[in-house]
Amino acid sequence: MNKVKLILLMLPALLGTSVLAQKRYTLSSPDKSLEVRIEITDSIYYSVFLDKKELVAPSAISFRTSVLKGNNWKVSAAKTSSHSAVLKPVIQQKSSTITDNYNQLHLDFPNGLSLEWKVYNNGTGFRWISNHKGLYTISEERASFNFDKNGHSWYPQEDGFYSHNERAYRNYRLDSIDAQKLASLPVLFELKGDVKVLLTESDLFNYAGMWVRGKGNGGIQAVFPHYPKTKKIDSDRDEKVESREDYIAKISGPASFPWRLLMVARKDKDLLNNQLVYQFARPALGDYNWIKPGKVQWDWWHYNNIYGVDFKAGINNDTYKYYIDFASKNGIEYVLLDEGWCDTRDLMKQAPDIDVQELAEYAKLKKVDLILWTSWLVLDQQLDTALDQFEKWGIKGIKVDFMQRDDQDMVNYYEKIAQAAAKRKMMVDFHGAYKPTGWMRTYPNVMSSEGVLGNEISKFAAAIDPEHTTTLPFIRMVAGPMDFTPGGMRNVQKEAWAANPAEPMTLGTRCNQMAMYVVFESPLQMLCDIPTHYMEEPACMEFLKAVPSVWDITVPLEAKVGDYVVMARKAKNGDWYLGGMTDWTARVIKVSASFLGEGNYKMLVWKDGINADRNARDFRMETLEVNKNSVITLPMAKGGGYVARFVKIGIL
Repeated sequence: MNKVKLILLMLPALLGTSVLAQKRYTLSSPDKSLEVRIEITDSIYYSVFLDKKELVAPSAISFRTSVLKGNNWKVSAAKTSSHSAVLKPVIQQKSSTITDNYNQLHLDFPNGLSLEWKVYNNGTGFRWISNHKGLYTISEERASFNFDKNGHSWYPQEDGFYSHNERAYRNYRLDSIDAQKLASLPVLFELKGDVKVLLTESDLFNYAGMWVRGKGNGGIQAVFPHYPKTKKIDSDRDEKVESREDYIAKISGPASFPWRLLMVARKDKDLLNNQLVYQFARPALGDYNWIKPGKVQWDWWHYNNIYGVDFKAGINNDTYKYYIDFASKNGIEYVLLDEGWCDTRDLMKQAPDIDVQELAEYAKLKKVDLILWTSWLVLDQQLDTALDQFEKWGIKGIKVDFMQRDDQDMVNYYEKIAQAAAKRKMMVDFHGAYKPTGWMRTYPNVMSSEGVLGNEISKFAAAIDPEHTTTLPFIRMVAGPMDFTPGGMRNVQKEAWAANPAEPMTLGTRCNQMAMYVVFESPLQMLCDIPTHYMEEPACMEFLKAVPSVWDITVPLEAKVGDYVVMARKAKNGDWYLGGMTDWTARVIKVSASFLGEGNYKMLVWKDGINADRNARDFRMETLEVNKNSVITLPMAKGGGYVARFVKIGIL
């Protein structure tokens, strides 16, 4: 109790012939900087304060089930506790350890529901718990978030609940967000004093995903896709909801529901190592030590358009053996066979020139593993048959695509796939997917997911520009790993871009794309471009061969949402990496090398060339000697980037 400030005030007030009992609770973070105040009257209201300044004005929350007995929010029991531990992720996205310190308040109500709050130094969250028995439905969850109407947002506006959740972020003033503006999560808000608040959720299982709409005057409220009543399959991959039930979810017995998170950052860079989505998720059960993160050679981005070879390129074994040879030579752990390797309506019917068993055997000889793409629909229809066959072939992972929903029915599908894949020691990459909600903790074999406006769009449109890519780390990436698929080698400035789906261009410089391997997180990190292009760029491959896909330590250095980001990361072998990205503004940023340990380091640099502002492929390399007292200067052209690898002298 010495770490938790709990105030309980009974303020009786005569209302006719009845007495209304008011209760107020205040829960503080371990460092006392963040505070949640909860007031219970005829409903439940909360507010959030940072350094005694209001971030969230009083906002109503409630929860209703089909067996709820009245609307009685009188507290029957209240319990506070403190927690301090060190978590060790199976897959270390940002770090090998996570300090997990928080204070918690648990409230029980006589209507069979409980409410829990946790407050960390860098955010807070609440969830509902039901103690009901038998079958029942969740008819309503109310969650509102009342911010300063003069604040701003980065708002991933959606057209409806059927979506890949691949959205650009619209910068709205908060008082302009009305009920017509629907958004998927996460959503970022900028409030007084440049404080950032990221709204998202964690531990989403057996329930519908949370979305938001505006309600005017700075208010945001949660909305949920209700349970599907009727559905219609209208292609080899699309299942549309034609009508919905009048409830969010159907439940059997006692249950806990997802955490609604408010992640708080005084400085933009503080968002970059916030891991609350992971921390609020339930721990994994079982052994996942078989999982191997790594880089993946991808085929679909360039439609297998390799050249300079003596065979016909396409969806055939010769082409994939070429990918396997390239991966083997460059220490790339995986090759992905994306759409085209099989009939999209029958996973057991391979393309005419594909023999997966032969490819798997060839890859094994080359110390490379395979990942197979599938649409979610055919996998659902052939789950055990397909995965059993994949296991016999020695397939190490699946890329599951086109779900496009997060109602309870589809959320349960995700968990089913995670479990079925884990049973066969396979990793999962979800595409056409909603944002991550702590999968990496509960099911560590779920390595990455889309739900991001990523590099694949560069095939068709000029939407993936440096303004967008310097925004992603502060919003979508905070929720969890994102399969953005970096690595384009045909780099151009904005006036030179053109759609070329078989040999795509990327906006921004070569070093901007390379920096994504340090800045963007995905334990299965793609190399999107043609091996032919990488072979033409041995200097770039020197970096791409070395850079890992998971990290022991993450140190954000300089950052501003949508403008620039510079961060350092430490690999398991002791090497450090530095990545910097800027928007369309050329910048020179200086950072301290104090993240380095004792001793001297050889610093291998890839930076924008003097003409990168005209020819985005222009870059140069240099080698320096530095230590923790050094100051590093990052010159970046418009749309530019900077990467460096630090190797302790005596090791290189």
